Amino acid sequence: MGKVTGFLEIDRQDRKNRPASDRVRNYNEFVIPLDDENVRRQAARCMDCGIPYCHTGCPVNNQIPDWNDLIYNDSWQEASRNLHSTNNFPEITGRICPAPCEAACTLNLEDAPVTIKTIECTIADKALSQGWVGPQPPVHTTGKRIGIIGSGPAGLAGAQQLARAGHDVHVYERNAKPGGLLRYGIPDFKMEKHIIDQRVAQMEAEGVTFHCGVDVGTDLSIEELDLNHDALLLAGGSEHPRDLPIEDRDLDGIHFAMDFLVQQNRRGGNEPLGDVKPITADGKHVVVIGGGDTGSDCIGTSFRQGALSVTQLEILPRPPEAENKEMTWPHWPLKMRTSSSQAEGANRDWSVMTTGVRGVDGRVKTLQCVQVDGSMKPIDDSEFELKADLVLLAMGFLHPIHEGLLADLGVELDERGNVKANEIQYLTSREKVFTAGDMRRGQSLVVWAIREGRQAAHAIDAFLMGHSDLPR
Repeated sequence: MGKVTGFLEIDRQDRKNRPASDRVRNYNEFVIPLDDENVRRQAARCMDCGIPYCHTGCPVNNQIPDWNDLIYNDSWQEASRNLHSTNNFPEITGRICPAPCEAACTLNLEDAPVTIKTIECTIADKALSQGWVGPQPPVHTTGKRIGIIGSGPAGLAGAQQLARAGHDVHVYERNAKPGGLLRYGIPDFKMEKHIIDQRVAQMEAEGVTFHCGVDVGTDLSIEELDLNHDALLLAGGSEHPRDLPIEDRDLDGIHFAMDFLVQQNRRGGNEPLGDVKPITADGKHVVVIGGGDTGSDCIGTSFRQGALSVTQLEILPRPPEAENKEMTWPHWPLKMRTSSSQAEGANRDWSVMTTGVRGVDGRVKTLQCVQVDGSMKPIDDSEFELKADLVLLAMGFLHPIHEGLLADLGVELDERGNVKANEIQYLTSREKVFTAGDMRRGQSLVVWAIREGRQAAHAIDAFLMGHSDLPR
C-alpha cells in the first residue's frame, strides 16, 4: 500500500486537458501529465483495503496496490517491472482504457478513486523514455513457427509473449502498418502512433516478423498458411458494423464510422487513401448515431476537420448523473459520462430513433427522427428533423467478417457469429487454429484484447511444447 493515512490526507488529483479551443486545432495528444511528485502523492492514496477490488476491475490483473506502493517509495524502475509483468502495453491502456479498475476502487465509494490510469501511464511513459523497457529476446528457440492473423492488441500481445517463449512468430496484417484498430481506428489526439511504433520496434528486436499489406485468404492462401505454421492465432477483431435499415440508406453522405476514422488516421500517417471516395466533415452539419467510444471519436475528428456542428444521437435513455453505489460497486456503473470530444461542443440527445433520411441530388440533407420510450417504441407526436450533411453510423459491431478467411478456414461460429473457442484453450474447431480478442469475444475493450492475447499465447505454447511457463 502507499501512505497509511494518504487517502485521508490527500485529495484526488488527475491529469487535465488543454482547452478545447486550442486542442481542436490539431490532432496532437492534449492530456497534461502530472509531475512525478504529484503522481507519488496520488499513489500514496492507495489504502490497505483488505480486498483490492481494483484487481477484479482490471482484465489483465495488474498488481495495482503493489506498484502504487513502489511509486510512493520512489521505486519507479521496479514499478515498471511489476506493471509490465501483467500488461504488455501499459502506455496504451494508460491512454485509452476507460479504467474499470478505478470504478472498482474502494475509494470510489466516495467518488474519489485512486488515479490508477494516470499512475499507470506515467510509469509506462517514464520506463520507455528512460530505456528501462528493452527487447527481451529468448535465450533458447523452439523451432516452432506460429502465424498470427491481425496486429491489433490481441495479436500484438500474443506475438510478444510467444516470441519471448522462443517461437518463430509471424504476424500478418492487411494494412500498410501494424497496429490494427489501435492505429487505424483510434484518433491521434487520443493516442499518437509513435506509441505503437516503439512497441513494434521492440517486438521486431525480440524476433517477431511483421508481414504488412498481406490479406490472408487473398494474398496468402489458407493452404500455404496452414502448411508453413505449427499453430495459427486468429486475432482479426470484430469488424462487421451494425447498419441502419432505413429507406434511402445509400444516399451519399451516410457512412460507417470506422470508414471515416480510418481515412483520417491514414491521412495522419501519410498513407494514401487508395481508390475510396474521401469522407470529410469540413463545413458540414454532422450527425453521429451511436453514443459509445467510436461515436465520441467521430465527434472529436469532425471538429478537427472543421464541422459546422456535431450532434450525437443515442437510442437508449439518458443515464443517471450518478450511480447507486450500493447496487453497482465494484462493477462498472451506468451513469452520465462526458468524453473529452463531447465536451468540445457536441449536441447530445437520448431516446432517439432514426426513421428516415431525405436527400437532394442523391446526397443526404435531413435526418428524420422520433423520440422513443423505455421499450424503444415511438412516442406519439414526437417526430423531428435534423439538418445533416454527413451521417456517421457508430452503433457498434456485430461480429467478425465471415467472408474470406473464416469461411475458408471453416471454423465453427457461436450464436453471436464470433469464432467459437473457450477461455482456457482458445482453440477453435479446426486443429492447431486458435483465436483471441474481439474475434472470439465480440466488440470489447483494448485491455480485454491484451488479456486474451496473453492467455492464448499460454495456450498455444502449451499446445506446442506440452507445458508453458508463460503467465495467463
